[in-house]
Formats: sequence, C-alpha cells, structure tokens
Amino acid sequence: MDTRRIVGQTKTVGFQVGIRRTFPISQEKAWEFVASEDGLKLWLGESTKINLQPGQKFCTKMGEGEIRIVKPLQQLRLAWKKEGWDKTSTIQVRIIPKENTKTTISFHQENLSDQNVREEMQQYWERILKQIEEGI
Repeated sequence: MDTRRIVGQTKTVGFQVGIRRTFPISQEKAWEFVASEDGLKLWLGESTKINLQPGQKFCTKMGEGEIRIVKPLQQLRLAWKKEGWDKTSTIQVRIIPKENTKTTISFHQENLSDQNVREEMQQYWERILKQIEEGI
C-alpha cells in the first residue's frame, strides 16, 4: 500500500499551510498591527469591528468565524470559513520575538479541504505578509 501523502496533507487535520516572515519591528508593534482594525481587515477581510475575545463570532466580506484563543503579544487562534467553503478551517497567528529589534509574524492554517485550497491559501498568506511588509 502506498502511504505517501501529498505536500501539506496531515493524518489528522487535513491539509495545512504555514507562512512566516521576520520584520524589523518590535513584538509590540507587530501585535498592534495584526490585532488592529486595519490589520484584521487586511488578513480577514472588511467587517464591522471584530472583538478579540474567545467565543466571539465575526463575519467579514470574505467569510465568518469565531475567536478561540487570544494571548496578547503572542497568539490568535480562530475558526474561519471562507465564503463558498463547505468546511471551517483553523487559523493561528503567532508573533515571535527575534533578537532585540525583529519579530516574526506567522500564519498557520489547517483543516483545509484539499490541495487546491491549500495552494490558494499559501498564495493568500504570502500576499498578506508582503502587504504587511509594505505597510510597516
């Protein structure tokens, strides 16, 4: 039996993708941006105010979800279902301090339905990180 899996496929959480980039900013500045109204609009889509509290549901022009974990300066974890998807995915955003003046922003998404959706989201997160870089 062939047990090889496709790139990005896991045994337990379907397909996943992770993209990260290090920026020349403090952990505080990275968090402020990612968790700000403008930052959330950038990576989740335009919406009314998103309340970053566990259990809070939200709806944007791109989809809908629920905030699961909020660890200020460190991590956001949420359930998110993009418009047109059958299945809800999990997005985790991590803010990882590096040295004194650099910080890595990491987007990891799992429970993606297939390889095509994984590829779409990989390109999406790369575009988001590029826009963050241009905005910082």
